[in-house]
Amino acid sequence: MGHGDLMSRAEDVADQFLRVTKHYLPHVARLCLVSTFLEDGFRMWFQWGEQSEYIESTWSCGRFIANIFVLLNLLGQLGGCVLILSRNCVQYACFTLFGIISLQTVAYSILWDPKFLMRNLSLGGGLLLLLAECREEAHSVFAGVPSLGHQSSPRNLLQLGGRVLLVLMFMTLLHFDLSLFTVLQNLVGSALLVLVAVGLKTKLAALTLVVWLLVINVTFNAFWSVPSYRPTHDFLKYDFFQTTSVIGGLLLLVALGPGGVSVDQKKKEW
Repeated sequence: MGHGDLMSRAEDVADQFLRVTKHYLPHVARLCLVSTFLEDGFRMWFQWGEQSEYIESTWSCGRFIANIFVLLNLLGQLGGCVLILSRNCVQYACFTLFGIISLQTVAYSILWDPKFLMRNLSLGGGLLLLLAECREEAHSVFAGVPSLGHQSSPRNLLQLGGRVLLVLMFMTLLHFDLSLFTVLQNLVGSALLVLVAVGLKTKLAALTLVVWLLVINVTFNAFWSVPSYRPTHDFLKYDFFQTTSVIGGLLLLVALGPGGVSVDQKKKEW
């Protein structure tokens, strides 16, 4: 079996998966995407004292301001997730979650940690795809109205930005040593990243990354196997739900497609 035949078979499997799951894949994608915000919102409630004390001691802002910070994170994240899952005011919910990501990036000094910064940017990429989906739904309401369909339309640009930001998550998974397995893993992973970023074989590449992330998440972020009193439990839990959110973004990319600014779209025009 040649390389072309193998790719064709793989694309057929991906298309079959989409046909079977097309009715509920967007719902699963949304739930996965907001999972880290749900978890963090509930953590703000159950660890209110610890979070407030950390902000107060780090920024010397006083207990009142620290409590306001925790309250904003709790209400913003849980409220935004409820709106997204119920498909109400999704754009405003996305902007709220963007604000929460920005606020936490500064408050927890994530701006100076490249690994956590890239993961937060990946979450932003998932939210951009969610905004693109909202625009797609809005256009479908006016299906009979003529459209320019220009590549620089906001929806296409949102999908492009979402694709590029999503792959940043995988940059944190690359390892730099010379073992054969690591080199092969980095080569395959880098190839998939490029395919998603430029929009070539997008759905197949995104599904492959979903499987890869699922295996890594269950294997290395199994927080349920660590006692809750150990600090490692919270770190693994944080990584698990952040990775799940990026999986949700990739599933949304599979459901939506790469958009107009992509090699896949150009090939259709050729």
